[in-house]
Amino acid sequence: MNILTFDTEEWFHLLENDSTRSEAQWVNFEKRIEGNVGRIIDILDSTDTKATFFVIGWVAKRYPAIVKRIAERFEVGSHTMNHQPVWQQTPEEFRKDVEESIKRLEDITGKKVIRFRAPGFSIRETEGWAYGILNELGITTDCSVFPAVHAHGGMPSYPTNGPAVIEYGAVRMKEFPITFKTIAGKHIIFSGGGYFRLFPYRMIKEWSRESSDYLMAYIHPRDMDANQPLIKDLGLFRRFKSYYGLAGAERKLRKWLTDFRFIDLATAEQQVDWDKVQKVRLPS
Repeated sequence: MNILTFDTEEWFHLLENDSTRSEAQWVNFEKRIEGNVGRIIDILDSTDTKATFFVIGWVAKRYPAIVKRIAERFEVGSHTMNHQPVWQQTPEEFRKDVEESIKRLEDITGKKVIRFRAPGFSIRETEGWAYGILNELGITTDCSVFPAVHAHGGMPSYPTNGPAVIEYGAVRMKEFPITFKTIAGKHIIFSGGGYFRLFPYRMIKEWSRESSDYLMAYIHPRDMDANQPLIKDLGLFRRFKSYYGLAGAERKLRKWLTDFRFIDLATAEQQVDWDKVQKVRLPS
């Protein structure tokens, strides 16, 4: 089971960086989302691939035509309204943000939004309350678990490398976590974002074959944009993570989608026997 998802945001939606922190800064940057989403749709068309797009409500607000174009042929989920880490928000702030994003996406697409991914995989073990709110807002499937150390969140102790049911109080949430490879006892991520750009394709191909039972891919439009401007106030390490491998990423993705067959979340959900998957209980 190989699942393809896109975190649909602008090239400047970098978390916890002063010049890209919020909408007040975003209006100062060049618009590139239309061309980047168009490039992704061309790739999907040429490889006959389905995918789920997690879209920021801010993108839907400013560029509804882009969301309409995506929704004509692909599944759309929420990536929050304003792309802020969950752990930096109160439960009330998180609820308001996600609720607005869902409403905007549903108004544009005419379809119920039931999938969610947090920015920066920022639901940690200590933010289990977020699942209660997502459940109340009609979300049935989450893809926010990053089973390793992450700069903006992550659940390093997450116990399973496949679909699961997260339990928080009385809430039960279907979870499709990011795939990891275990090396020397550590969870290594390879199937999206900067990790996908960093590792050579031969390694990604080998690890993908070894993950044939379950592979979750997550790509950002900016990962395919080799000509995006440089954000000047990034530190050296952050700059490396954000810009390394951009030139070859489109070619690498096309090869990946040719060598392996990917599906969207709607198709994947139907293939899982949810009564038999592992249950992961978070502290409440």
